[in-house]
Amino acid sequence: MWLDTIKMKRTNYLYIIFSIVLLWSCIKEPKEQLSTTDIDGALFTSYVNPFIGTDGPGNTYPGATLPFGMVQLSPDIGIPGWDRIAGYYYKDSIISGFSHTHLTGTGAGDLYDILVMPTNSKFSEKIKENNYKPFSKYSHDKEEASPGYYTVDLLDYGIKVELTATNRVGIHRYTFPKDSATAIHIDLGYAINWDKPTDTFIEKVNDSTLQGYRKSTGWAKDQRIYFVMQFSKPFQSYSVYKDNKVDTLPVKGENTKIIINYKTSDQEQIIVKTGLSTANLDGALTSIIQETNDFNFDFYKEKAQERWEKELQKIKIITPDQNKRNVFYTMMYQSMLAPTLLSDLNGNYKGANDTIAQAIGFDRYDTFSLWDTFRAAHPLYTIIQPERVPDMIQSLLAHYKETKILPVWSMQGNETNMMIGYHAVPVIVDAYFKGFEFDAKLAYKACKESAMVNDRQIDVYKNLGYIPVDEHHENWSVSKTLEYAYDDWCIAMFAKDLGEGEDYIYFMKRAENWKNLYNDRRSWIQPKDTEGDFIEPFIPKEYTPYFCESNAWQYYWFVPQDIEGLIEKTGGKERFAQKLDSMFSYYPEAKDKLPIFSTGMMGQYAHGNEPSHHVTFLYNYVNQPSKTQELTQKILDEQYKNEPKGHCGNEDCGQMSSWYIFSSLGLYPVNPAQGVYFLSSPIFESASIQLPGNKVFTIKTKNLSRENKYIANIILNGQPLQQLFITHKTIMDGGMLEFEMTNTPNDSIFRDMRLPELNKIY
Repeated sequence: MWLDTIKMKRTNYLYIIFSIVLLWSCIKEPKEQLSTTDIDGALFTSYVNPFIGTDGPGNTYPGATLPFGMVQLSPDIGIPGWDRIAGYYYKDSIISGFSHTHLTGTGAGDLYDILVMPTNSKFSEKIKENNYKPFSKYSHDKEEASPGYYTVDLLDYGIKVELTATNRVGIHRYTFPKDSATAIHIDLGYAINWDKPTDTFIEKVNDSTLQGYRKSTGWAKDQRIYFVMQFSKPFQSYSVYKDNKVDTLPVKGENTKIIINYKTSDQEQIIVKTGLSTANLDGALTSIIQETNDFNFDFYKEKAQERWEKELQKIKIITPDQNKRNVFYTMMYQSMLAPTLLSDLNGNYKGANDTIAQAIGFDRYDTFSLWDTFRAAHPLYTIIQPERVPDMIQSLLAHYKETKILPVWSMQGNETNMMIGYHAVPVIVDAYFKGFEFDAKLAYKACKESAMVNDRQIDVYKNLGYIPVDEHHENWSVSKTLEYAYDDWCIAMFAKDLGEGEDYIYFMKRAENWKNLYNDRRSWIQPKDTEGDFIEPFIPKEYTPYFCESNAWQYYWFVPQDIEGLIEKTGGKERFAQKLDSMFSYYPEAKDKLPIFSTGMMGQYAHGNEPSHHVTFLYNYVNQPSKTQELTQKILDEQYKNEPKGHCGNEDCGQMSSWYIFSSLGLYPVNPAQGVYFLSSPIFESASIQLPGNKVFTIKTKNLSRENKYIANIILNGQPLQQLFITHKTIMDGGMLEFEMTNTPNDSIFRDMRLPELNKIY
């Protein structure tokens, strides 16, 4: 076991090094000059509302983090449940502490590592609902959040809490009242929802430093967080507990905690810094040494804001609508909360094969919610995060090296195998064709081998050309067949470009497997049994085990590699358009039982879940782009709000927010790996995308109003645009895209506009 390698004397040596580095590095780097170029001169961070999604089904957290950072330091209500899956729920009235790791917008109840809670003698009530942990009431009137910063008053104790973060260090500042029984609780046994500690450890380094680890299981089976925690004021005494019984340091067990004690004067402040690592204690200590050289909370808060300001300025919009501005920049913010940093400063991290691996020459990321994010989030990163995309691809390939397969849904150095598909493939293929540098031969090998394994029913899929129904409660046979077929098309395009002719033919054939479930008689994509017979009775609006978190209406359209073929199967453009119309007009009845993920409903369209996200743009394929324009504006207006209940479904690690960013600009990648963006109506007067090499791509919208939701004309770099899409290269070269708006549909003028060529990546 790892604990056997801990040598207690080693820590003294490490802290001598820390002291030398601290003295040597006391000169702070100069403050970065921020550009305030928005129309009102405000910082872009001032528009972000981190509380969007903390009520309703959004499952977001409001705490402090950096873009794609390892630390997500956020308040925990302390009570389990779907609404509190991110630890926090806006409608609640208590807080039980502040833990250092959280998932953003998912349905997975993991993490919540290293809970810290300040208390004193003013309040001691305990309740069963939060497992008798210390807690305090709080009020939203005494709570604020902004990028990289969170603050709340713990009303029962009179304690003000402030949180900020660096990439790998969570920083707390507590302002205490006068009290002789002030305490800070560090609880490694705290767990809610799916999370369960398996091994925890705490030891004292000196009278202002603790270190240890928390190992846990849940959705991800082997989670490891090592920590070093430093206090700006030495603690006077402490109490140690194991399984809620008094113990001594060092302490090891499934459920351990320590309470450190102080006497505080009125308005006295104590700073707590927690460095994290998934590899070992040395990594956690190095995080503190190199990322925080003192206890200057305001400095790190300001640096966090500067980091966020730089990221948010990558797209500068002009709009007189304050709510639209708030929503847009909050979506920008939430698009950068995952994937999260996994590796230490020296590259060490907990590998997906449960070893300690090392990322050499790149930062290792994890928390890849690929079933969600391959659709829009990763294409967005190729535009506004080009410096991080190669590291993300190398992270996917590192997972492959460790496990011999690309990740499906990876987290904290684990494969959860949640959801379906092998959607690391379109992320890699998209990055390859957009010119990002990485080992293409290794990437191709990883893509091909991930599509040839014999688990997750891929063996049956290879044999039959579809996945038949079985007795599993999440068989998802139709959804798997469709998503595997799309990923196969991506591999075929990759093979073709690399000169792998036989593989190209093989995977192109597999890319047509969606047709094997098409019932021409009923014009539906339906489940089959092992004998090839369609399952009856079949009711398209019902939610059954054959479709992944969806029904037949929502999955009918997932053939992004061959929309033309789907149109032909449906009976031509007119019939296809009629079926699309029905999708948006056929609302569930009162007696219909809708599952928890069927949210944001417009007819059978469910914007709260990812399979629907590209569907509004399919009207562009059938000469009715005005309906795309009308529906996307309706979704932007009705399904995203500048309020806690502002998401209509799980935010899902950046996918829901990325849909908003693209669509509000008038763009969307229907086929995420094709390198093209379909056009719709922008909602801003102007948007400027800042690109590498000091290039700028600007989108201007003339005659914009609530009534003028339709496009009358499109000009690209001074010339009329003759197609309903633009390429990724067009954006990255910089230039000007101009939309002229009107209150009247203008489908006739777009009738002869070109569409992307089938089986071509641009």
